[in-house]
Amino acid sequence: MLSKKKHDIELFAENTGFMWDIAPEFNAMLLFAEHRYYGKSLPFGNDSYSNASTLGYLTAEQAMADFATLLTHLRRTTNGTEKSPVIAFGGSYGGMLAAWMRVKYPHIIQGAIAASAPVLQFKGVTPCSKFGRVVTKDYETQSPACANVIRKSWQAIENVTATDKGLEWLSNAWQLCKPLKSSDDKKRLKDWLSDVWTNLAMVDYPYPASFLAPLPANPVKEVCKKLKDDSLDGEELLRHLFRGLSVYTNYTQKTKCVDIRQAAEDTLGEKGWDFQACTEMVMPMCNDGKRDFFEPMKWNFSSYTEDCHKKFGVKPRLHWAEIEFGGKKLEASSNIVFSNGLLDPWSSGGVMSSISAKLPAVIIPEGAHHLDLRASDPADPPSVIKARKLEKYYIRTWIKMMKH
Repeated sequence: MLSKKKHDIELFAENTGFMWDIAPEFNAMLLFAEHRYYGKSLPFGNDSYSNASTLGYLTAEQAMADFATLLTHLRRTTNGTEKSPVIAFGGSYGGMLAAWMRVKYPHIIQGAIAASAPVLQFKGVTPCSKFGRVVTKDYETQSPACANVIRKSWQAIENVTATDKGLEWLSNAWQLCKPLKSSDDKKRLKDWLSDVWTNLAMVDYPYPASFLAPLPANPVKEVCKKLKDDSLDGEELLRHLFRGLSVYTNYTQKTKCVDIRQAAEDTLGEKGWDFQACTEMVMPMCNDGKRDFFEPMKWNFSSYTEDCHKKFGVKPRLHWAEIEFGGKKLEASSNIVFSNGLLDPWSSGGVMSSISAKLPAVIIPEGAHHLDLRASDPADPPSVIKARKLEKYYIRTWIKMMKH
């Protein structure tokens, strides 16, 4: 059983308990392969991120070829593995890789569990507004007032920070590590806020977890308990918002100041993903502030391209992922389970209905980001318990197919 992830591999080995839980049932060897350019897998050492020339080898295709080569090597050199079936597991981008490995290397991968895999989150396949609407729904389900406080906050930030005094006030009120000084700082703050609300929706697990940040059980619910009054405006609204925000920034009560340069743990290797998003993983996002609670933002490919060129000296290939991996046209493949939780914003770009009997979709209504890949827990909702049973059923089926 192979798990493919970006970022530090240890983090994901610790957060993919489903594989550990079921390995004894299948007498399975577990293999966690670290994605090139993430964690310690730096092909050019400290120079790996220095320029586009060294970063140019950071692609999904290259990573998948690494995994295929590794598996072939292990089958040739490890006793008992030559004829063993291989089942790929992955969540999020890792889920995309797991699915695409089965598509590209069916002679090496016998089946794949692709959890929260946004294989359809691309231009012309999924509307750019869908992601933000899923995030918003998570909060609206808890409380319409909660979602409206967030919706009103963007203009409140704009109004309050229109002066240097206002910038200073918000920096102090929100206990920012670095005070706001300019319009660029204000934009950074808003981008960070968007990431925080999104991250909370992604990891809205039914028990305490520390995947992106140390958080309580049902963190969206806990945030919304503190965001009840949508009649407020200006500084009062922003003070109110900070109480909810603190669920994310200071659940442990150990945070001395809020660092808006970082919305998730350092181990998540954001720079590598930024480069991939600027080359082949172009996932358009937009908001209107009405059907969602984000600040209105149009998708502008020209501006996106310009930003990518400034950051990395590259230009994005808008349709490449669909061309290379098939987009919706996966009918010719087989033995892939696409699982998605309805609390997870990335379900917006997931396979939400079965493509065929051999490409089933498993929906987890109470599930957040790849909840089914996490270890079993007493607080698990019935839907994820059922999903894991289905996934085990398909794994057994794939193994039998290979043996016969």
